[in-house]
Amino acid sequence: MSRDRTVDALRAYAIGGVVLGHWLVTGLVLTDAGGLRQASPLTAMPGLAPVTWVLQTLGLFFFTAGFGSARSLGGYRGGPGRWLARRLRGLLLPTVALLGVGAAVLLAATVAGTPDDTLAVALRLAISPLWFLLPLVFLIAMTGPLRAAVRRWGLGRCVVPAVAVVAAADLAVRLLPAGSRLPPVTVVAAWSVPYLLGVAHADGRLAGRRAAGTLAAGGVAALVALLALGYPVSAVGVPGAGVSNLNPPSLLAVALAVAQVGLGLLARPSLERLLSRPVPGRAVTEVNRCAFRIYLSHQPVLVGVTALTARGGLALPGLHTGPDDPGWVLARFCWLPLLAAVLVTVVRTGRSRSPRHPSGGGVADRSAECVSSAPQVYAHRRSGPPDLQEVIAVRDSDPPSRGRADGQPR
Repeated sequence: MSRDRTVDALRAYAIGGVVLGHWLVTGLVLTDAGGLRQASPLTAMPGLAPVTWVLQTLGLFFFTAGFGSARSLGGYRGGPGRWLARRLRGLLLPTVALLGVGAAVLLAATVAGTPDDTLAVALRLAISPLWFLLPLVFLIAMTGPLRAAVRRWGLGRCVVPAVAVVAAADLAVRLLPAGSRLPPVTVVAAWSVPYLLGVAHADGRLAGRRAAGTLAAGGVAALVALLALGYPVSAVGVPGAGVSNLNPPSLLAVALAVAQVGLGLLARPSLERLLSRPVPGRAVTEVNRCAFRIYLSHQPVLVGVTALTARGGLALPGLHTGPDDPGWVLARFCWLPLLAAVLVTVVRTGRSRSPRHPSGGGVADRSAECVSSAPQVYAHRRSGPPDLQEVIAVRDSDPPSRGRADGQPR
């Protein structure tokens, strides 16, 4: 199977950024009543806001999704309807499983007498990551038309309308009275930009350092200009702030996504050298296989570990204390290995053990951007004098019943 290992690396970085970002900006404070309430270190330490530019990687998530969907659709022979059903099944089945397990755990926690505020925080953090399914499912369903549009009109003409919609929404948010709600059109429009970049990359339109450099420079220039216009510095929402760059996604979120994609593509040589080493290569492969399950499970793991350790009534620094100073950040980093170990255990426990088949019928973990390579040819030398040896070539696609030319089993 042929793969784009740079995209694999960007997907692994994207899921790692989402997990690490959520674990670092989500403080769960133990109250006097024994429950948990949510707090954010960005409220007390606004100087940490630039760190969110590195950890808010949803743009890379949608970029790799667009690349994988376009490449998968291009190589699928069962028709677009069957392709879409298979694609959505891989997203919706793990989601339904998470909701079922989460409902059972919440019911057991309620029976065990868990405080109501802890249950509310657990429910909110478990469900909140699912918002991205709506724009992702829509964009996956539109992969065929988007791919055709990029080929017909070019990437620029497809991206400009989406950027214009986000810009109009940003302007409306600032002009309308406080509390006014707009239709969530920017959720699709904003994330369609990196998705379209992924579709174009799958079509070979972003090959070369010139295209990558243009994206990186344009994204960085747009970030600087938007910050000068007064956009919030944080790439994620801050409790109590009037305007958020993520809910709904603003032009700054779009510019950040474009810059991250450009920088990621510029780093292709370094990423390929890194992935040629055994340990990083295996790690990236495993993260790609389990990326969606990691995304679904990381917040329940944080809540579960925090709630279970809080039953002793002792507020552990970095886990149950208020995120009010740099000491909390340092203490939270000390808890990350435990959270990561629990997450790996949960993901491996829920991972399918079905065997792999070359046809792809039962492969739940195969990346979408895999495409069939040229048929492999196996060379076999018959026994005999060296001057009479000949090469027998057998296509890998031949049925096993044909055997080899010398009558031996394949």
